[in-house]
Amino acid sequence: MAELILGIAGLGHVGCGLIHLVEQQANLRLPGQLKIAGVSARNRHANRVADVSGLTWFDDPVALAVSPEIDVFVELMGGADGKAREAVEAALNAGKPVVTANKALIAEHGPTLSALAEAHSVDLLFEAAVAGGVPIVRALRDSLSGIQVQRVSGILNGTCNFLTTEMLARCSSYQDVLEEAQALGYAEADPTLDVSGMDAAHKMAILSAIAFSAELDFPKVEVHGIDQLDLIDLSLADRMGYTIKLIAEGILTERGVVCRVEPKALSHSHPLTRINGALNTVQVEGEPLGAVMMTGPGAGAGPTASAVMGDISKLFRPGVRSPFGGAPHHIRRQFVAPFEDERSPWFLRAHLADESGAMAALSDVLATEAVSIDQMLQDSAGSDGSAPVALVTHVCSSADIKRAVARLEAQDTIIGFPRFIRIEIG
Repeated sequence: MAELILGIAGLGHVGCGLIHLVEQQANLRLPGQLKIAGVSARNRHANRVADVSGLTWFDDPVALAVSPEIDVFVELMGGADGKAREAVEAALNAGKPVVTANKALIAEHGPTLSALAEAHSVDLLFEAAVAGGVPIVRALRDSLSGIQVQRVSGILNGTCNFLTTEMLARCSSYQDVLEEAQALGYAEADPTLDVSGMDAAHKMAILSAIAFSAELDFPKVEVHGIDQLDLIDLSLADRMGYTIKLIAEGILTERGVVCRVEPKALSHSHPLTRINGALNTVQVEGEPLGAVMMTGPGAGAGPTASAVMGDISKLFRPGVRSPFGGAPHHIRRQFVAPFEDERSPWFLRAHLADESGAMAALSDVLATEAVSIDQMLQDSAGSDGSAPVALVTHVCSSADIKRAVARLEAQDTIIGFPRFIRIEIG
């Protein structure tokens, strides 16, 4: 029977979850046997749910990565740089395949690491870096390699999806639901990476590079999170027939690959509005397939460790492929910034001063910037003397709506900052 010997760096929830799976491998459908030759983590004496006392300890993960005792280096430390990057590069240079769940590392240094893997004819596998238990990386790279992908989109951050779902369902503030998410373990003590949209951006950059044979260029990804959303935005959109979700997408255009993360207003009939709580989902659209959607748990020790194990299982079978699925004969595309002339309808929310002429001033600004109103909803003024108003515009360009909002911010009749959110057509 074939045997693979692992070195595991990073002993958090996912690392300990992987150790448990190795211990229970008799119940799994692996084509060979796994052993762990060594482990590494920041703190040797931390309390862990897995017993590592019988395993060889390495204070330095780089030393573990190049150890002659291991066949596969498994990196679960996290972070785009530092020891994680050093150890992965060392393993690849030593001719050892690498399995990682580190989305930031792959998104920000994927091209360099991919070149190292190809130069040394070893695998660099990162299924667990995107969408946890949803096997989208290998599906997109291998199973769906026979389609011309036009768009990849979905919900790639369970924390944000939980927050927007629960804020609306409970009529609770962002801060109250965030505190609950932290108590439940859905959000980190410092949730910035999630709520800023950066976590989802890392994941979508990886998927876009695979889907479009594109040169991964993370600085070109446009990122907007949910940390500026208020309950009033979700509530007014809901009353107008829309659900706001944080959507990540990669789109193939004539000018290149547009990759972005932003809150979007989806019609209540849109399939993504049914993805609630901490679930992740990815939809791939292309010819001649049409569209396929995959949904599942996007985080957590169990789902992520199972994805890591799936990559390790692949290493029992010879056959190295480019980490991003590219080949020399493929058309190589570039990431490009979103276009200001891109057109769509928009959801616009503002607070108007409770005085005559306020609505007329808002309408005049929109008309001046060629933004016309399709629907409008206005509530009575509250105790603060402002009246919330929500609009759905006709189709206009990104540049038009941005100019209109900038002018609204300068109006005395507008209280606070207006919010504008792209509406997904279809």
